[in-house]
Amino acid sequence: MAAPPGSTPGTPRVLRAMNDRAALELLAAHGPLTRTRLGELTGLSKPTASQLLARLESAGLVRTTGNVTGRPGPSARLYEIDPAAAHVAAVAVDRTGITAAVADITGRTVGEHRVAAPAGDPALRTRTAGLVTEAVHGALAAAGLAPGAVCSTVIGTPGALDPRTGTLRYAPHLPGWQSRTLREDLAGALGSPVVIENDVNLAAVAEQHHGTAQDFDDFVLVWADEGVGAAIVLGGTPLRGATGGAGEIGYMPLPGAPLARGGQDDAARPDAGGGFQQLVGSPAVLRLAQEHGIEAPTAAKALAAVAHTPGAGDAVLTELAGRLATGLASVIAVVDPELVVLSGGIAQAGGERLRELVEAALTGLALPRPEIRISALDGDPILLGALRQALTDARRTVFDTARFDV
Repeated sequence: MAAPPGSTPGTPRVLRAMNDRAALELLAAHGPLTRTRLGELTGLSKPTASQLLARLESAGLVRTTGNVTGRPGPSARLYEIDPAAAHVAAVAVDRTGITAAVADITGRTVGEHRVAAPAGDPALRTRTAGLVTEAVHGALAAAGLAPGAVCSTVIGTPGALDPRTGTLRYAPHLPGWQSRTLREDLAGALGSPVVIENDVNLAAVAEQHHGTAQDFDDFVLVWADEGVGAAIVLGGTPLRGATGGAGEIGYMPLPGAPLARGGQDDAARPDAGGGFQQLVGSPAVLRLAQEHGIEAPTAAKALAAVAHTPGAGDAVLTELAGRLATGLASVIAVVDPELVVLSGGIAQAGGERLRELVEAALTGLALPRPEIRISALDGDPILLGALRQALTDARRTVFDTARFDV
C-alpha cells in the first residue's frame, strides 16, 4: 500500500494508517468482528488491535454493535464500520429516465429515486445536470439525508467519455450529455466528485463483485437490450481504448446487418446506426418474433412467449443465438477471454436455453472456447456497478486515517 501523500514511508503514522485501512477493509468485507478476530486477521497483537479500534472509534469510522454471547468466558464486544461515516450516490441513465441510489459506506442502499426523462425529451438538452441532481436529491430525501451528503458519485450512461476531450461519445440519443463541462457542472450541483462511466462497464463491475464473473480476471460481458455493447475486462481492468469506445460492438459490421453510417455521434440515428445492434437489439428481436407469428409488445415478452410456442419459439431462439454467436466470434477471436457473460434484457429473457444455443452455435466459429454464462444478478446491474465503484472511490479517501490527528 502506498504511503499517504506528504508522509514518509515507514514512519509510525504511516504504519498506523496502513493498519487502520487493512482493518477497515476487513470490516467492510466480513461485517462485525471482535477485537480478537480482527487481530488474528491482521496479525496485530491484542494491545495494538485495541489501540487501533479505539483510534477508529474516535475518528467516527467504527462503532460497537453488541457482544458475542453463548460461549465460555466474558462476552466479546463486536465492532463494525459506522454506516454514518460517509455516503455515496450511484446514477443509471437509460432511454426513459434517470435512477439514483444512495448507499452508506458499508454498501447498504438507503434511498432510491427515479426521474422520468425519455431520450427524446427536449429538457435533456438544457437540464441534464438539473435532472441528475433531482434524481440524487430525491434518493437522499428518501434516505433522510440532506443535499450534499454524498462524498462520491458515479454515473452510468450509454456511450463513453472521450479521455482527450471529456465529451460523451457513442450516445447520440442523449442530447445534452455532450457538453465538455458536464462533469464539472454535475460535481458543482451535487457537491461531490463525479465519475461518468460507460453503463456496460459498470454492469461488468457488478458481475465481478456480485455475479458470475467473481472468479475471473479476463472476461467479456455482452449487453443486449435496446442498445448493444460489451465490457472487455483484461487482468481485472476494463479496456477503454483511445476514445473510450472499446466494447462499442453495436457498431460492428456483420453479414446481414446494415452498416452504421454518418459517424458514431450522428444524432439523426437514435438507434446508434447499423451493425451488430441491428441484429440482436430489442427492436430486431421483436421483428424476428413477429416474422415467426409471435406477437408481443416488447422483445422481452416475445422471448417469454417462446416457451409456449414450441415450433416458432425454437426457430426464434435458434436464429437469435446464431446472430449472437456470429458477433461474439469476432470478439472472442481478438480477445480470447476466459468467460463471456450474456447480460441485458434480451439475455435475461432468453435464459438458459438461449445460452445453450449460443454455446452450440459458437462451435466452428471461434477457435477459443470460453465458458458462456447468463448474468444472474438481482436488480439493475448498472446501478449495482455504479454503487460498487462509488464505494471503492469513497473508501480510498474515507479509510485514510492519515488525514486525522488520531
